[in-house]
Amino acid sequence: MQVYIVMGVSGVGKTTIGKLLAKKLDVPFYDADDFHPSANRKKMEDGIPLQDSDRSGWLETLANKISEWEKGDGAVLACSALKEKYRKQLQSIPKEDITWIFLHSEYETILNRLSARKDHYFKPELLKSQFDTLEMPNYGFHINVEASKEEILEEIMRKLNKKNKPRIGLVGLGVMGKSLALNFASKGVDITVFNRHVEELEVDIARNFAEENKLVYEFPWFDNLKKFIESLERPRNIILMVNAGPAVDMVIESLLPFLEKDDLIIDGGNSHYKDTIKREGILKKEGILFMGAGISGGEEGALKGPSIMPGGPENAYNRAGDLLEKIAAKDKNGNPCCTHVGPDGAGHFVKMLHNGVEYGEMQLIAETYHFLRFGANTTPLEIAVLFEEWNKEMKSFLLEISVDILRKKEDNEFLIDKILDAAKQKGTGGWSTNAALELGVPLDTITAAVLARNISGKKQERVSAMDAYNREFKSATDIQKISDDLFKAYKAGSIINHAIGFDLLLEASKTYEWELNLSEIARIWTNGCIIRSSFMEDLIDILKEKPSENVLMHSDIISLIKASEAALTGIVGQALQAGYPLPVLSSAANYLLSFTSGQSSANMIQAQRDFFGAHTYERTDEPRGKFFHTQWIDN
Repeated sequence: MQVYIVMGVSGVGKTTIGKLLAKKLDVPFYDADDFHPSANRKKMEDGIPLQDSDRSGWLETLANKISEWEKGDGAVLACSALKEKYRKQLQSIPKEDITWIFLHSEYETILNRLSARKDHYFKPELLKSQFDTLEMPNYGFHINVEASKEEILEEIMRKLNKKNKPRIGLVGLGVMGKSLALNFASKGVDITVFNRHVEELEVDIARNFAEENKLVYEFPWFDNLKKFIESLERPRNIILMVNAGPAVDMVIESLLPFLEKDDLIIDGGNSHYKDTIKREGILKKEGILFMGAGISGGEEGALKGPSIMPGGPENAYNRAGDLLEKIAAKDKNGNPCCTHVGPDGAGHFVKMLHNGVEYGEMQLIAETYHFLRFGANTTPLEIAVLFEEWNKEMKSFLLEISVDILRKKEDNEFLIDKILDAAKQKGTGGWSTNAALELGVPLDTITAAVLARNISGKKQERVSAMDAYNREFKSATDIQKISDDLFKAYKAGSIINHAIGFDLLLEASKTYEWELNLSEIARIWTNGCIIRSSFMEDLIDILKEKPSENVLMHSDIISLIKASEAALTGIVGQALQAGYPLPVLSSAANYLLSFTSGQSSANMIQAQRDFFGAHTYERTDEPRGKFFHTQWIDN
């Protein structure tokens, strides 16, 4: 009979999982710790690591027991078996009669578990020695235990059942694709990977990826599309991690000959939402399901848990949504930062707008840094200290990484001072601006951030203009004098930037009949994504309370903005007068003043339009909807 050895360092869950597995398989369970002689137990209780001489007799006893169990009903044994030579000593029966199940996780995770244990003789201090001793096997099942015990057991049973094929396959092993594949595997999701093989361009990408990770995960890999698709469970779920644009269409076209009705393609790239709508319509005629899933978090998020924004047919999400939810980041309540956003292109629209807000937040931090660095003659280290203080309240990921950036040195000089001031962009911010123009929604801060990147790219022209205008950086103020007002201005600018972004989502939801749940979108943006912050947490309740109203109309926000408005307009005025551009803060101030102005300048615009083009206008002394034209010059 089969003997299953559940191995790993202390605290990884060998006993808990072993007992569950034994019950599932209806075989006896044994804990190797119960076979330690009293002398070994005494050493461990005293925090003294065991030596090989201590383990020798213990391993011999276990080997004899394994032989007995194999001849009987089989068994599940929980045993650390940290070194290869220990495992060889335990193999008193044929290799095919032992199934090794290696449970593993990060050191910090296991240390936290051990520290929480009570009435157990193993001391947490011994954990480091176990990690130092551990030699990972290159065989058996490798199971990451950062999941619930039920999910771990499910994964083990799935691996024991050789008939099951992976539920999902991934195409495209770039940085994000590799990270997502590792994330799936770490969460117990069997996944097949594919990458094209092109001589002298993309050579053995899939093979090398599988080889590099074989000690921890088993990745079935392919560079043949037909075999890749045949390796998947029907109906198939395939996630594409390729560059947005024509590459997505090329991959879809190459997949189609091998797909069957009800197979599902998930585009996990930054595709334009209109392309997603078009692709879903085309594939629907072929009987193929299609979802556009925005994924935010960068390389680290993809690996450890991103925010995921899938859009498409509800039946497609019902089938594959659990897979996406497994790899997503978790919010403060432990719920996945992943939700079915809405139909057709909604997922990619929401991701596009996420990136637009991200543009605004990044520029807001950048221009604040710039004003402090030169306008207040402040060092990067001093700015880092200030930003760190601000972030105790803001809890902004972008502000957090900016602190690290400002402290980074190279050759004893601040690296930030060596980086060329010409920003790149991938286009999603500009897409947000285009969408806002189409939907007739103001997008001041996001558009200003996009255009700030555009003008930054004109480095040579800017340097020439600086010389022509005799422009020089000059100290305009002192950090101590403006720090409080600058923080108020920064916070107000960030709130206005978010309000503008969610206003565009609201209008898109109405126009495209997507029925977006803005509160739920805010929730999945509280972890894993680039724009996570404490304010995003606040937006969950604000948008739940008033889902159809501009964020700036919420009573709490009104109070906060009213208290910050003088600082916002004051800082903008002071910086502009001193010669320092604040494009996003200026846009935020102008938007606020325009948004809260009962009387705008648009009556003059309407008069001008009617004057030169007979476009007509409405009157304040007549009902709305009635239009008038005036002969402005008497003949």
